[in-house]
Amino acid sequence: MTVGLLFDATRCIGCGACASACKEQNKLPGPVEDETSAYTWTTVQPKGDSYMRRLCMHCLVPTCASVCPVGALHKTPEGPVVYDAEKCMGCRYCMMACPFDVPKYQWDRAVPIIGKCIMCTSRVKKGEPTACAEACPASATIFGSRADLIREAKDRIRQNPSGYLDHIYGLTEAGGTSVMMLSNQPFEKLGLKTGLPSEPPAMRTWQVLSNIPDFVAVWGVFLYGVHWITARREVVSAHHPTQKTPGITDDSHTGRPS
Repeated sequence: MTVGLLFDATRCIGCGACASACKEQNKLPGPVEDETSAYTWTTVQPKGDSYMRRLCMHCLVPTCASVCPVGALHKTPEGPVVYDAEKCMGCRYCMMACPFDVPKYQWDRAVPIIGKCIMCTSRVKKGEPTACAEACPASATIFGSRADLIREAKDRIRQNPSGYLDHIYGLTEAGGTSVMMLSNQPFEKLGLKTGLPSEPPAMRTWQVLSNIPDFVAVWGVFLYGVHWITARREVVSAHHPTQKTPGITDDSHTGRPS
């Protein structure tokens, strides 16, 4: 069962309890910031008369994981896209690839890592809701299976068509996400990216990466050739120590070319 979150902007009261709960759950330093960062994994932003949560969308086919050369990011069977700091090599490809601009870097650390929401994966594995959903006093964020959340979102729109846009953000964006959102305002006005393709960007990434093994094989042969030539020269030099390169003589006092 793939789990996820449903955020309803029409119910959010802007209290920020979700962001504070995230800080506590993940032991993140500093106060909750206005924008997401390596130390603020979710935040609530005022948008006119509404509020919008910002956090990792946990794509069904995560582009961040598809570009990571060391497997530091991957999607768990339960749904969260998680990060392993011990594997990370600091290339920041995930930051450039994410269609939602989510991963953030610890620019202030000597040994920085990436910071992003991991959907309370330890709680999810135990069957518990995320800390943000549990803390929300208005049920603006709810946790459950993705299938159940889609049904709930469709029911809310059907029961109150004038109170919602007829669209579930995250249902198809970037191939679909485990975090989905409802609103009574255009999502672009709430700061979310719109016009994203329904095909996962990761599919295009894998099409490119599928050609890499051929390149690696050719490059490997080239490097082996360079190694063989260098080793051969060393062997020849060892057997002919007095052989000198034409035009170069040794300084009798220093032993250096003169």
